[in-house]
Amino acid sequence: MPARITPNEVTIFRFVAIPFVLYFLLIENYTVASVIFIIAAYSDAVDGAMARTSNRITDWGTLYDPLADKLLIGITSAILVSQFVSVFLAASIVIIELTLILNAIYYKRYKAPLSARFPGKAKMVCQSVGLIFLFIFIITQHHFWLVISTYTLIFALIFAFVSLLVYRSV
Repeated sequence: MPARITPNEVTIFRFVAIPFVLYFLLIENYTVASVIFIIAAYSDAVDGAMARTSNRITDWGTLYDPLADKLLIGITSAILVSQFVSVFLAASIVIIELTLILNAIYYKRYKAPLSARFPGKAKMVCQSVGLIFLFIFIITQHHFWLVISTYTLIFALIFAFVSLLVYRSV
């Protein structure tokens, strides 16, 4: 990544990508939606690595990077998971993401800001990979991918609950 690009600009890119993912999901162009989703999800790893390795962590980034992630995952899950897997699983993902946002706001306002920990990072990876597997299922119609997607998203929920417990003990 060129040095002139900041981690916050990568986060802004993710915010800009979200409406495009939403649009292509709504018109059921899952191939284009999946490509944009994969690039946006990968940008989460890129901006985090850039911020840590180049010592460019900002207050703005610590607040908006997780928000961009939760919007990307929440919107994609609400549409795809509810339609192709289970409304209950989709609602669980969206509710846990909202809970994590509210938890982060609470800690930022009343306690020390929370830094990302392993369970939260593992949750994001499982959610992203699970949704990518779901895109593969939708595009190929091979049920193997649906099963793998479902279990991966369930593992993500487990990591999300662990994440909440870890932050409660802070």
